[in-house]
Amino acid sequence: MQKFSLPALASQQLKLAHSASSGRSSSTVHGGHEHQLRQTMIALAAGQMLSEHENPGEATVHVLHGRIRLGAGETSWDGAPGDLLIVPNRRHTLEALEDAAVLLTVAKHS
Repeated sequence: MQKFSLPALASQQLKLAHSASSGRSSSTVHGGHEHQLRQTMIALAAGQMLSEHENPGEATVHVLHGRIRLGAGETSWDGAPGDLLIVPNRRHTLEALEDAAVLLTVAKHS
């Protein structure tokens, strides 16, 4: 069994995001390419965005720090710490309205 402190991982990834030229950082917490379930910590400096991309499977975004906006076409949903957003099954974006860290959980399509 493994145990992770999500607040500690979020803090670590936010520090890395601030030192990266892209203003973002991510790390796989659980799973990976060989698993159907994957959890990834993503940190974005304020104003940074993950550009529009496809949904790799059923997915949720759990906001751990800051505020984010999940967008799909003309629709968007804002999230704050403690919020769990269901990622739409279509192309979407993720924007940091302020420094933010989220836990992305994906169950990949088989």
